[in-house]
Amino acid sequence: MINTPYPELDVLLQMMGQVGKHLVEIEASEGAAGNISICLRWPIEPCNLFPIVSEMALPQAVPELAGATFLVSGSGRRLREIIDDPTAHVACIVVNQEGKTGTLYIGKNCRFTRVTSEFNSHLAVHYDQIVASGTNFHALIHAQPLYLTYLSQIPSYKDETYLNRHLLRWQSETIINLPEGIGFIPFQIPSSPELMAANMESLRKHRVVIWAKHGVMARSDVSVKRAADQIEYIETAAKYEYLNLAVGERGEGLSVDEIRAVCKAFRIEQDIF
Repeated sequence: MINTPYPELDVLLQMMGQVGKHLVEIEASEGAAGNISICLRWPIEPCNLFPIVSEMALPQAVPELAGATFLVSGSGRRLREIIDDPTAHVACIVVNQEGKTGTLYIGKNCRFTRVTSEFNSHLAVHYDQIVASGTNFHALIHAQPLYLTYLSQIPSYKDETYLNRHLLRWQSETIINLPEGIGFIPFQIPSSPELMAANMESLRKHRVVIWAKHGVMARSDVSVKRAADQIEYIETAAKYEYLNLAVGERGEGLSVDEIRAVCKAFRIEQDIF
């Protein structure tokens, strides 16, 4: 939830650009991989930045989000380039009254023909989270961090309990930032209804979910930067885990007792350890 004064459109676009650049810096978005979306529920005027207007069908009906505004990265766009020219790489969508269509606003310099192919997953999660919580803001990032995506290819890490106990043991701050742990979805075809449904379900419990052999999705109702933070926390944990595997698992990480002591000291409720 965001309180007044609400951030202006150009500020939100700037933050999307900063996040896109940083995801590339941490090797979580190669080429045109990855996508970002923001949903906001306060009045905003898109025409100054996005003067070209048309109508589009939404991947699903979202009547409760009538009037809501989405900022969505374009298909085939490089996240690292959003910061240099936001309106060339991002679209603005305002949900129409019946919730089945949206008014699509794009810039004069638009370099894509449609929004990200993962918009079905983005919209489903935004809808699910906003209806459940009543928040006026929600941000989602899909990225492909190198180490997490690699670990998702190893059979033992496909078990969610095993995954969490191995990744959350390397830094005491990780369990503080992600007390609910990390979700895991077995491989699904990108952009498929099956991925959309599984992703929505897992993100009800978690703020970050790994898509096996594909990447991750992270959410935040505070800012798009917070969503990026969640990815960076678990990618750092995955780097520690990878390093440990590379040296023959010589590191022990935090013990269960040590993690429980951290949680007790910081009043963290968790059911992983």
